[in-house]
Amino acid sequence: MDGTLIDSSITIANAINFVRGKLHLEPMRSEDILKDVNNHTLNPAKHFYNIEEFEPIHEEWFNSYYSANHHKELIVYDGIKDMLEDIKAHNKKLALATNAYKISTIESLKFLNIFHLFDAIVCHDEVEASKPSPDMLFKILDKLNISNENAIFIGDGSRDLLASRSANIDYLMVNWGFSDDDKSAILSVEELRDRL
Repeated sequence: MDGTLIDSSITIANAINFVRGKLHLEPMRSEDILKDVNNHTLNPAKHFYNIEEFEPIHEEWFNSYYSANHHKELIVYDGIKDMLEDIKAHNKKLALATNAYKISTIESLKFLNIFHLFDAIVCHDEVEASKPSPDMLFKILDKLNISNENAIFIGDGSRDLLASRSANIDYLMVNWGFSDDDKSAILSVEELRDRL
């Protein structure tokens, strides 16, 4: 979702800094947050909040900022909604695997008027291990009764790439949003549509 379908960069950076403020930590630069948010080698709790693991209060604080501000800060990348509608018009299933929390995911998708396009949504707080673990992808395949050979996973970073490899699902990397700047990645929505 984030960085592939939705430009949520401002909201994510601000929400993380909101939680940091609650923990009496200095704000981080937005560009540093966005550079590291997809880095699967980091412990995000330690890196962003100087704690060993997330607790429910951190989710509550993050979601409270997200809920109060998503309508001012989120946008769908140009061409994405048309592409999703075209995929649905061709009777293909659409699913979303995101490391975001379920509450903020549903709020965001409904606000951006694309929630109804998805046949399955699996979030960080619905699986034992989030991406780069393949748990979300396996759960989606089960929900939709689809084999990995008949699925394509589209993402923007190393977490997505590793999850797709572990699930043995074909992968397309896009180079917008929070991408890892992979030179072989897809550079535009138009190019992505041509590959599907």
